[in-house]
Amino acid sequence: MTSWLDLPASAVDEAARLLLGWLLTANGVTVRLTEVEAYSGLGEDPASHAHRGVTRRNAVMFGPAGRLYVYQIYGMYLCANVVCGEEGVAAAVLLRAGEVVDGLPLARQRRPAAKRDADLAAGPAKLMQALGLDRSANATSVVDGSGPATLRAPDRALSPDSIAAGPRVGVTSAHDTPWRFWVAGDPTVSAYRRHSPRKRRDLPTLGGTGI
Repeated sequence: MTSWLDLPASAVDEAARLLLGWLLTANGVTVRLTEVEAYSGLGEDPASHAHRGVTRRNAVMFGPAGRLYVYQIYGMYLCANVVCGEEGVAAAVLLRAGEVVDGLPLARQRRPAAKRDADLAAGPAKLMQALGLDRSANATSVVDGSGPATLRAPDRALSPDSIAAGPRVGVTSAHDTPWRFWVAGDPTVSAYRRHSPRKRRDLPTLGGTGI
């Protein structure tokens, strides 16, 4: 089975597809990824945080692969991306949603507002809350066992015909790039919201809504 870790940054969309179904474990909870969103690097993708080059904030996006890029939106919510591709070229996949497959009681404690188990991690910020991850996870590895979260492959990869694709959620540029991928028909996938302009000028573009 081809791994997303083996792909170059130019194939971040394919890496995103391959990440669907992978199992992310942190702090006693495991989530099966059901929705992701790809972002490319310099000059190629105006919706990416790395579009204008390396900064202190986005440096982790430039590799190595397998690290988490954690950032805040709206001054209160955290989102996580998995860095992909070769070192030195920015690429990352936003972890948008998942199904809690282990540690349900803990996930429910962390997400008391969720009305259904399907809602526990049905959005990038909800996923972070269910897993109990915070800013300290930024720049940590999910593949070598050194960080607070670990990713492992499923027993069997999803079939291509079970994966749907469509426009990304909430970005202020490149709205219709079909780089959001999800498990078709899965109830844990977040609701689609096309971007609507906001007055604040400092809102991030990468994975801006669907919290």
